[in-house]
Amino acid sequence: MASTVVPFLCGGYTVIVDSLADQLARAGHEVEVLKFPFSSHHDELLEQMTALRLLDLTEHGDRLITIRFPSYLLRHPKKVVWFIHHHRGAYDLWGTRYQDIPLTPEGIRIRDSIINADRLGLSECHRIFSNSKVVAKRLKQYNSIDAEVLYPPLPQAANYHCAGYGDTVLYLNRLVHHKRQWLAIEAMRHVRTDVKLLIVGKADPDATAYVDELHALVHRHKLKDRVTIFDDWIDENRKCTLFAECLAAAYFPVEEDSYGYPSLEAHQSGKAVLTTADSGGTLELIIDGRNGLIASPEPIAIAAALDELYTNRARTQAMGEAGVARMRELGISWDHVLDRMLS
Repeated sequence: MASTVVPFLCGGYTVIVDSLADQLARAGHEVEVLKFPFSSHHDELLEQMTALRLLDLTEHGDRLITIRFPSYLLRHPKKVVWFIHHHRGAYDLWGTRYQDIPLTPEGIRIRDSIINADRLGLSECHRIFSNSKVVAKRLKQYNSIDAEVLYPPLPQAANYHCAGYGDTVLYLNRLVHHKRQWLAIEAMRHVRTDVKLLIVGKADPDATAYVDELHALVHRHKLKDRVTIFDDWIDENRKCTLFAECLAAAYFPVEEDSYGYPSLEAHQSGKAVLTTADSGGTLELIIDGRNGLIASPEPIAIAAALDELYTNRARTQAMGEAGVARMRELGISWDHVLDRMLS
C-alpha cells in the first residue's frame, strides 16, 4: 500500500490507510505501507509528483493499493487506487475562494500538469474505486474515468455506543473554513430552544486564524453559554464518550468528498446527523427524516432543524437508531471492501 501524508496531521485519509492495512493483515495478507510526506503548496507539487513517478515498485508485492493524491503515479503492473479526492484546487475548487493555485501563467501551467499527470497515473490502474458517488462523478467529469464506489467503514466501530440523548449537538471535525463550523455558530443565534452546540477539532496548520474567527463569533454574538469550542484533537475514548452522550451530530461541509467519518461515528452511537443540502457526499448517507435532517445552508433554516432535534426527542432518537441500518443498506463494511479491493 502507498499514500502521501501530511506529517503530524491525522485526517480521514490516514484513517483509511491504516485501517485498510490492518484489515488486510487480519485477513492473512502480508502488507507493507509506504507513507510519503507531501506538501500541497502549489509551488512544491510538480517536483514531488515527479519524485513519486520515478519510483518503480514493479518488483515489490503482487498488488499496489494507492490512496491519496498523487500516490497513484507510482509505477506497478497491478495498481489499484482507492481515490479519495483530486487536488481539488485544480478541479472543482478552481475559480472559488478555496482555489489554492494562483490564477497566473505559472499557476495555469501547474494546474494543467496536475490534470495530465492524473490522466496518466489513473490510466495505468487495474481497478479504480472512489469513496463516494460525488468523487466518482468528478472523475467522470474531469478525467473521463469510471470508478466503482466503495464506501470506507469505521476502523473501530465496536468502540461506539449510546449513553442517552443530552442537550448538545456535537460538531466534531477538523477546524477549517470549508467545514463551516462558523455556519453552526451563526445558526445558534436563531434557535428558540435550549439546545447547545459543542465544536471539537484541531485546526489545519494554516487555519489558526480561522479558529480565532470562531471564538470571535461566539464572543460577538454573546453565545458563550450556548456554544463551546474545544480546538484540539481528542483521544478515541473521549471521542466515543462525546458521541455517546450528545443529542445528535452536525456536519456542514462544502460539497464534501464523502459522508465523513463523524457521520458514521454518530450513527454507530445511535445518533442522527444534521447536514446541509450542499454537503456533497454526506447526502449519500443521510436521508431527510429517516436517519437525520437536511437543512438549507442558511443560519435560520439550520436553527429550525436544531430546535426540531431538541424538541422532538422521540423522532431524534428514532433517526439515530436508523443510522446503522442505513450503513448496512449502503454496504459499508470491511468484508465488502476487501472483497472488491482484492478482485
